[in-house]
Amino acid sequence: MKSARLLVLGLAALLAASPVSALAADAKPVKELSFGVIRAPSLEQSRAQALEWLKSVKGDEQKFQTIWADEDRSVLDRVADTLTLGSPDALQLLSEVRTPDASAPKELPALLRDAKQNAFFRSNLALAYGKSLAVRRVHEDALEVLKLVKVDQVVDPAALYFYKAVAEHALLHKDEAIGDIARLLGEVEDAPERYKMVAALMFADMETWQEKGLGRIGQLMGSVERRLDVARGGPHTQKIEAEIIKRLDEEIKKLENMLKGSSASNGGGCPNGQPQNGPPGNTNQPNNPMRDSQIATNSGPGKIDPKSYKDESKDWGSLPEKERAKAMMKKVNEMPASQRKMIEDYFRKVASESGSNK
Repeated sequence: MKSARLLVLGLAALLAASPVSALAADAKPVKELSFGVIRAPSLEQSRAQALEWLKSVKGDEQKFQTIWADEDRSVLDRVADTLTLGSPDALQLLSEVRTPDASAPKELPALLRDAKQNAFFRSNLALAYGKSLAVRRVHEDALEVLKLVKVDQVVDPAALYFYKAVAEHALLHKDEAIGDIARLLGEVEDAPERYKMVAALMFADMETWQEKGLGRIGQLMGSVERRLDVARGGPHTQKIEAEIIKRLDEEIKKLENMLKGSSASNGGGCPNGQPQNGPPGNTNQPNNPMRDSQIATNSGPGKIDPKSYKDESKDWGSLPEKERAKAMMKKVNEMPASQRKMIEDYFRKVASESGSNK
């Protein structure tokens, strides 16, 4: 645990000394990034605020006492449970979002967008709701909700910055995620160690991100898989899938150019100058069985038809999900065997899930 604390402190110092500090400062221009400038209300203060609100709506004070006697629940959870005592709408919202197998919400609840609501009620309900969405991996909606929350109106500022960073990290919003990690580590006093450690790991992960290449394609694939898991198909998912196609096409073209260069370097013969198996002109029919240790290279010609790709992109949104998966598999089949397995497994899963969702 000591080494974990040192890692977090070191990362916080790095963030404070880097351009990220300017990003964090942009969100709160009246404060410079420093340690411990945001303090969560004490347990007694949070309890008093919750009770004051409950009395204003004539809620059940006896049940309130039971909720706040449970020391195993976090302050945010106890405040959220208090809000459900005085608001049937809050009870319905939190009950639905906390049910693991319930359908994800289709739009942001009007209650959370209503600026006329009591600030304590609205902000803490939105934080509890956004946290539950993030836990369920509905990150788009979680981020939309958490952006409504003002840090000085919630009982758990650390949770606000942490779950915003989790959603931003999952959505590949690198700059925004780093900014909220900087605020969590640099501004929030007494943030939980578990939040700090996960935030540090997210930061370290983002340092390895690349804008291009198979790594980025893998991230986009993960995003599509998650969206399908939470029933978030539709135009935005199709847009990500089209981006995957485009990036795959770029990777295949790179491989083609590499093969052309290799072919030119050995006078047009086989790569690395190795002789072909079989008679001339029959490269796909070897005289001898292929050894198990060899990788098959005759699965696709490696040719790309730009016109075909343009047509697929134009009609992308009108294709059924299974047809889109087949179109993507066509692109994948043009890649070398050594780079296809991960992508093939992914598209098989997409195709099977899109079929089961119909």
